[in-house]
Amino acid sequence: MKDQPLDTHIAIDAKNPPEIEKLFRAVIKADASDLHLKVGVPPKIRIHSKLKNTTGEALNEDKIEHLVFEIMSEDQKQFFIRNGALDFAYSLGDMDRFRINVFRQRSYISLAARRISGRIPPFEALHVPPVVEKIAESHDGLILVTGPTGCGKSTTIASMIDHINRNRACHIITVEDPIEFLHVDKKAIVSQREIGIDVPNFDDALRSLMRQDPDVVLIGEIRDNDTLTAAMKAAETGHLVFGTLHSNNCAQTIQRILDMFSQDEREQVRQTFAMTVRAVISQNLLRGIRPDVPRLPAIEIMINTPIIRKLISEEREADIPTAIRSSQGEGMQDFTESLRKLVEEEYIDLKVALEYAPNVEELKMAMKGIRSSSSGII
Repeated sequence: MKDQPLDTHIAIDAKNPPEIEKLFRAVIKADASDLHLKVGVPPKIRIHSKLKNTTGEALNEDKIEHLVFEIMSEDQKQFFIRNGALDFAYSLGDMDRFRINVFRQRSYISLAARRISGRIPPFEALHVPPVVEKIAESHDGLILVTGPTGCGKSTTIASMIDHINRNRACHIITVEDPIEFLHVDKKAIVSQREIGIDVPNFDDALRSLMRQDPDVVLIGEIRDNDTLTAAMKAAETGHLVFGTLHSNNCAQTIQRILDMFSQDEREQVRQTFAMTVRAVISQNLLRGIRPDVPRLPAIEIMINTPIIRKLISEEREADIPTAIRSSQGEGMQDFTESLRKLVEEEYIDLKVALEYAPNVEELKMAMKGIRSSSSGII
């Protein structure tokens, strides 16, 4: 039997809002990114990548249960009791939203809530390369934004979707678990479907996708081969498809994709991916040194040029980093070049750059204006 959508309707008394809203508002006031609740310690918030204690008292089991259950529907409570974990979203007014995971650890209830602002930042505020805007203006193909958890993938894609929304008369459909940014119709129509509320699961959402006349599709996370197959099929048929993936760089992204399939399927998947991928944007969020830019991304960008397509088709992922380095005039860049620019433009400290550099010696050479040879990749 398929999972049914959870009933998430909660009657909220505007005069007596849930007590946890005080903590959410403290997160917003402090411009923090996350809230953590755990039995035995005060509430903690994450500011500029570091967890900090609040001035609140240590929480006991009854207090956390009250805070958490007050914002759950009855269906959600029962799901959590049965499964020990629950993902959902909570909106605070029109501009701020929290992506919440409630889970049991050592038999106690804990909560981790990521703040998702309703204010979608423009590309300039994200400090992404100008080519990201050009990539967003594509009309078909698959665009993947990759990186570890908390690296800003969702924010980058939200800005790309918002750019399309402001500049193109089209139908944008997002399939998310949960919805992270709320998009208001501008030049485009934006239909946002949340798993567990608007549709039972990703399979059902993707099956009905093409009947909803989309031009642009966002699949919140490429989770398995079914999700990826649906994404590539939509890209093959002339749609622009966005998705996220947990991989550290562009070359590793290709291997992660192939690993989703059995050995006898991989050659067909490889060729399909080579034809449908438009770009891969891999990023990592770093500590900044400017007070007005406390965090910003280092970004590697691979654009599917004829050379890149040839390397993917011929199973030559090992040559992709060299191809990216030699194609910076076409908008591509590797992490080393991104880190070099961020240091030279005084956005990050050299120590931070060296900490995150995929190859420390290569970055040191790049800081001196020396890059390795790019010959021999064809």
